[in-house]
Amino acid sequence: MSKIIKEILKHLPDNKVSDACFEGANIVLYTKDKEFFLDNSGMIREVVNKIKKRIELRPDPSITLKKEDAEEIIKKLIPEEAGVVSVIFDTERSRVIIEAEKPGLAIGKQGSILRELREKILWVPLVKRTPPIRSKLIENIRLVLYQNSEYRRKFLDKVGHRIYDGWLRGERQNEWIRTTFLGAGRHVGRSCIFLQTPESRILLDCGIDIAAKEENSYPILEAPEFRVDELDAVILSHAHLDHCGFIPYLFKYGYRGPVYCTAPTRDVAALLQLDLIKIQRSEGKEPIYTSDEVKQFVKHTVCLDFDEVADITPDVRMTLYNAGHILGSAMVHLHVGNGLHNMLYTADMKFAKTELLAPAIIQFPRLETMILEGTYGGKSNVLESRRECEQRFANKIDGAIKRKGRVLIPVLGVGRAQEVMLLLEKLMRTGQLDKIPVYIDGMVWDVSAIHSAYPEFLNSNIRKLIFHKNQNPFLSDIFKRVGSAKERKDIIEEENSYIVLATSGMLQGGPSVQYLKAFADSPKNQLMFVSYQGEGSLGRRIQRGEKEILFESGLNKSEMMELKMPVETIEGLTGHSDRRQLMSFVYKCTPKPKKVIINHGESSRCIDLASSIYKTNKIETCSPKNLEAVRLK
Repeated sequence: MSKIIKEILKHLPDNKVSDACFEGANIVLYTKDKEFFLDNSGMIREVVNKIKKRIELRPDPSITLKKEDAEEIIKKLIPEEAGVVSVIFDTERSRVIIEAEKPGLAIGKQGSILRELREKILWVPLVKRTPPIRSKLIENIRLVLYQNSEYRRKFLDKVGHRIYDGWLRGERQNEWIRTTFLGAGRHVGRSCIFLQTPESRILLDCGIDIAAKEENSYPILEAPEFRVDELDAVILSHAHLDHCGFIPYLFKYGYRGPVYCTAPTRDVAALLQLDLIKIQRSEGKEPIYTSDEVKQFVKHTVCLDFDEVADITPDVRMTLYNAGHILGSAMVHLHVGNGLHNMLYTADMKFAKTELLAPAIIQFPRLETMILEGTYGGKSNVLESRRECEQRFANKIDGAIKRKGRVLIPVLGVGRAQEVMLLLEKLMRTGQLDKIPVYIDGMVWDVSAIHSAYPEFLNSNIRKLIFHKNQNPFLSDIFKRVGSAKERKDIIEEENSYIVLATSGMLQGGPSVQYLKAFADSPKNQLMFVSYQGEGSLGRRIQRGEKEILFESGLNKSEMMELKMPVETIEGLTGHSDRRQLMSFVYKCTPKPKKVIINHGESSRCIDLASSIYKTNKIETCSPKNLEAVRLK
């Protein structure tokens, strides 16, 4: 038994705790004593204050009421108006998850119903809001977690032992910190940073570059210092494929450690990873991993809320902060050693409020090194104001409607799609645009369902609207889901004006390419880019003026088409910070970092941003290439 658990048990009466284990950095105590479970006279709180770790007391599974009887009592005690949709028992951990349309009514005034439930069923009841839009994916993810409850309990206990059982490698006297860029060094795509201390081996993101040639698509895991069997933890900042797309590959090659992220990041990442498998198969390629590895990823996630402090190895403590980029996106703050060094990995961030999200956080407890994105870090990357963007966006769509044309907006399924949906809903609700159908194709609908399932991660305005079902903008009648290839064909043949939001956002496969093929030869139609277009992608080539487009049309066949539809790029709707926002973020950050490392940007933009931050703030900066290592301490 770990020393910390022995220390906890010293402060509690004998024979009250039947079992003690870890759930990651948290400690869970089980008791067979009903009275002690229901009222421990503040003993657990006193131990928490002494140990400074999160401790939870649960009933031993042997004393919980039978599931059938417990469910009957739950349905009797919770009022019908609460709208209980499902009751799921997590037997290994003595918890029962109650999904309700109105959680407040299920909880009762000041938690009165939950307290009564605890007394009568001897389970720990957890009430969750039923997502307003049903998502088969969310249901399947929860099913995977509950079906593997016994495995999860053992896995989380193993994670806790790695954190608390002392050092396995290195010596405390010889402390150092090194980061190696295995991807996204002067490049956008395949983000992957390897953090090493004498004790810890941690990956910050592990993504792919869908626009690159195959040899440059994946992180450089053959680097001599990286070994998958020595990896302690993976931290996933957010769910875009250039950050999460290669994580299942780690499980394919034997990794069985934790992946830390927020709950919406877990759900969206799993959706995108499954979609990647589907796209690779449709293109006649052998997928780099299968759905089994995606399931392994889900089974090994450890979800944290923003501002929640968690130990992840014996010498690294982590806190996730809102990054303002997409749903659940996080900046990663790491406290290394006993006050040795504090670093912030911003990943992709937005230092401005958007339709969906609050701006990135700028206040941290301590900070010495910042790893900052440079996607729009070049001198010329000063984007127009949000108001100007929205006006130009509305004008271009209105122009296409007046021409009796159709509008194609290729979108990243996560983030830009939902941002554009909210903008279109607002423009049509306020009469700035005529009300026309907006067809949603690809994974956008499922991702929007996930947004509705996690309103606490959205800004206060959208959160309030989602809580009122009849005001939920994602449920507006302008949005029509495209559910099949036949429906897509029927829509393409329609003659009336409409808007299509379709993945992929860079026109690298996916339904957006099929719409482009159908719309390309008519100048009445409008193509609009609202997402970053990666180097080498079809979207980037069109932005640069390419008019002759080669489309694959079956096995070893292709056809050339001329692009006659007008093209517009609205960069200001991006989920990334522009040049001014990046400079402002560094300037306003509290405390100010002593060193800034620029990554995730084209080479010239990274170098330029590093130079400007140094000149303006007198802070040491660098912009490493892939495979370069930077010693932080």
